[in-house]
Amino acid sequence: MASTARFDVVAIGNAIVDVIARADDALIESEGLVKGSMRLIDAAEATRLYAAMGPAVEMSGGSAANTLAGMAALGRRCGFIGQVAKDQLGQVFTHDLTSLGVAFDTPAAAGGEPTARCLILVTPDGQRTMNTFLGASQNLGRESLDAALIAEADILYLEGYLWNADASRAAMAEAIALARAAGRRVAFTLSDTFVVAGHREDFRRMTAAREIDILFANEAELLELAQEGDFETALGKVAAEVPLLVATRGEKGAVALAGGERTEVAAEPIDTVVDTTGAGDLFAAGFLAGLADGRSMAECLTMGAVCAREIIAQVGPRAQTDLKAKVAERLG
Repeated sequence: MASTARFDVVAIGNAIVDVIARADDALIESEGLVKGSMRLIDAAEATRLYAAMGPAVEMSGGSAANTLAGMAALGRRCGFIGQVAKDQLGQVFTHDLTSLGVAFDTPAAAGGEPTARCLILVTPDGQRTMNTFLGASQNLGRESLDAALIAEADILYLEGYLWNADASRAAMAEAIALARAAGRRVAFTLSDTFVVAGHREDFRRMTAAREIDILFANEAELLELAQEGDFETALGKVAAEVPLLVATRGEKGAVALAGGERTEVAAEPIDTVVDTTGAGDLFAAGFLAGLADGRSMAECLTMGAVCAREIIAQVGPRAQTDLKAKVAERLG
């Protein structure tokens, strides 16, 4: 039976503009960065690192927003709640997202910090090292929540990155309560191991309280959450508290556990990895689009794998190929 909800997914996340530049390993080393990681930086460091970067491409990003962009490309109905400032990058972000058909009406902040940006260094092996200035995005407060919008979505999707700031954490906690009151499902992506390390107790409390219906994690995040060194042990431990657990493992593929039933798919073959930025975001997009379409768990995982493959074969987190056509080629 088709859903009567206005949206398939409404997401809350960081509203960020990505600044992407090629870099060699020497720059990563000279800056003292950990290749493939994400760190938070202040305005001064953002200015200094930007000056050290080579020629860059600017495009809207943000984990949850990337997922919605992918879902919109797959024909799903989506809405976004996030904070930008009244500045040029804020206008860029808003235009980029709404032009894809994603509903985004959160009022821009008139004062305070500028729109967030993520400085991304992409090394020849396709790894991305992210340096994020959260700016206005972390100031998303309860007053910016749209209760009606949340109630009109089958799934509320939350980005773990936004759990770091007090204001946005309180807003997301209230959003969970609003979704629950409306009888909607809540999906959560852990985002990064540093997020899990900082908020493990919160996340474990939320899973134990059954506040999360769908949990997305990569292998490293899952191990950090479970405080285990073995993937299978961690998988079983966390799956016991989450109705649907989806774990990605890079070239090892992905696995989903739902109601005690396990489904696995292999990674989709790819000739060259260009840039891994947004791989997890687009995997979630394909998976959630499959759920909205009523597909089997194996098909949902495959859709996620196809979308992840497409995104790592290009520069940037927003698909430059026809995702709907690529999924159709794979699944019919």
